[in-house]
Amino acid sequence: MTADHRQHYLEGVRTGLSAAVYPLYYVINLPIVAGGWVGSNFTTHQTLKAENDRLKSEHLLLRAQVQKLAGLEAENRRLRTLLEASANVSERISVADIVAVDIDPYARKLVLNKGRREGVYEGQPLIDGAGVMGQVIEVGEPSSVAILITDTGHSLPVMLNRTGLRAIAVGMGASGEMDLPYLPNSTDIKKGDVLVTSGLDGRFPPNYPAAIVTYAEKKSGQPFMQVRATPAARLEHNREVVLVWRAPPVPKSTRPEAAAAQGRTPAPVPASAPLTTNSPAPTTPPAKPAPTAIR
Repeated sequence: MTADHRQHYLEGVRTGLSAAVYPLYYVINLPIVAGGWVGSNFTTHQTLKAENDRLKSEHLLLRAQVQKLAGLEAENRRLRTLLEASANVSERISVADIVAVDIDPYARKLVLNKGRREGVYEGQPLIDGAGVMGQVIEVGEPSSVAILITDTGHSLPVMLNRTGLRAIAVGMGASGEMDLPYLPNSTDIKKGDVLVTSGLDGRFPPNYPAAIVTYAEKKSGQPFMQVRATPAARLEHNREVVLVWRAPPVPKSTRPEAAAAQGRTPAPVPASAPLTTNSPAPTTPPAKPAPTAIR
């Protein structure tokens, strides 16, 4: 031991013995290494799976938010269109939401979330950003029912914007079109003509876009043409509508400023004109006769 300590005589022997014993060390340490490797891989798999599940949940949440933002963007566009349309309306207006539709394919009716409490009345016109939609037919306290211009029971007085021709547009139900009956073959009307409300029914204000002529053909041997039109409003694509309160006609005024505005000179009012009151007019005692002179 002393010689090995001082002269390192047994260093080669120790090296050989270490090489011979190393496989035993490896075999003894193998279960520990294998256990650590399995544990590490198992932990990594669980971590990756948990992270994958978390990312999937976040992805679904973000997709839902994107869809909601898309819906809000579409609603924003619709409301902007309605506001642009209402800017051209001189009457009082209000936006109402559509809460239900009639499932009857031949009926075109809507349920609105505004009723008598908001001042809605029967016959009140509905419009959107493109044109006339219909009118209110039933009014409840919190809601109301409206009929569209394409309903088979609805007729709308219209006027041809190009020539001023007056006609009646009748709804055709499921087809989503309107018929213009009883137009003679000599009528000057063609595809692409714009129809506006005439205002002669007393309900719809005049000059609102109503429909666009899509078919006009003269039938030989028949006295009337066959004319079809498509509504200008997007009847099947709206979530909101605009209720219009038509302004009543302004009565003629007899005030001096109103007469001056009409170019007439008002009659002068005498300064001594008496005021009309409900109290009886005061009476004055009769004058005493003058005394007669005695000669």
